[in-house]
Amino acid sequence: MNKINIKYLAKELNLAISTVSRALRDSHEISPETKEKVFALAKRLNYQPNANASGLRAQETKMIAVVIPDMVNDFFSLVISGIEKVTQAQGYHILLYFTHGDHALEVSFINTLVNGRVDGVLLSITDESNDNEHLAQLNDKGIPLVLFDRVSERMDNVKVTSDNYESAITATKHLIDTGCKKIAYLKVDKSIPVGNIRKNGYLQALKKYSKQKTPLVVECPNNNDEAFAAIHNMLLAEKPDGIFASVEKLAVICYRVCEQANVKIPEDIKVISFSNLQTAALLNPSLTTITQPAFEIGETAARELLRIIRKKGSAKGDVVLQSRLIERKSTFRG
Repeated sequence: MNKINIKYLAKELNLAISTVSRALRDSHEISPETKEKVFALAKRLNYQPNANASGLRAQETKMIAVVIPDMVNDFFSLVISGIEKVTQAQGYHILLYFTHGDHALEVSFINTLVNGRVDGVLLSITDESNDNEHLAQLNDKGIPLVLFDRVSERMDNVKVTSDNYESAITATKHLIDTGCKKIAYLKVDKSIPVGNIRKNGYLQALKKYSKQKTPLVVECPNNNDEAFAAIHNMLLAEKPDGIFASVEKLAVICYRVCEQANVKIPEDIKVISFSNLQTAALLNPSLTTITQPAFEIGETAARELLRIIRKKGSAKGDVVLQSRLIERKSTFRG
């Protein structure tokens, strides 16, 4: 017979592992009907929760782990500031872990946290295409987990994001409204989940608002030199009059490409990007941005995590915060 554990119960009931884990802990987040099903199957199979893990969770540490890709852009710096504002006010300290986009490193960190002493985890994932077994272990051990920004739709934990799809439509439509007829989308490395969401918004906007028949999606590697080459080759071959960068790093590279190719912004090509760069207004020309509520994402994620830790009120599920378009000279209509 298969080993009876939370994963087995979840498979038998066709539920997420995290749902079964919360039901067994009698969480307020799970409906009475679902709890009844879970308890009934657990009793029938004589399943006994891990008492040692439960005992560990009873000892509050006042420590929260924050696992993020990096701190090289202003977005995650602002997120951390938002998290710190909430956690420090409640007497909690944070431990920072940087994955640098490496899924194996993320797994290693989470495995360490599963066996360590933290009260909860805030995570922005590296890659949605990989399995989430390591995250299921957190749920299995009763360690609260909240996902933010780069999230996995396969997990039913609380997720805090911005309106990436709608904002991508807004960004693309803005270029169309400024007169762009051929718009390229610079897609961040395929491992980053939000890249496809923003791409879908770009495609929807073209379909709804533009006469551009063929989308122009440029896959940009993580390596800066390779991304430069990909954008440069596209610019010379396709000659777009508008560029929508999915992340700020690609917008900055795009500026360098245009300077080398003697392409003027915004006269020859208009540029817009998702970005929280504080220097966006200082670029030449100043960069039009879709600015995410990064600080508020950090605040909200931290509040939701503390709500779960303290079991006060009900978790909100998916929390989506609105970004805003800040128009500057890189999309000047002329």
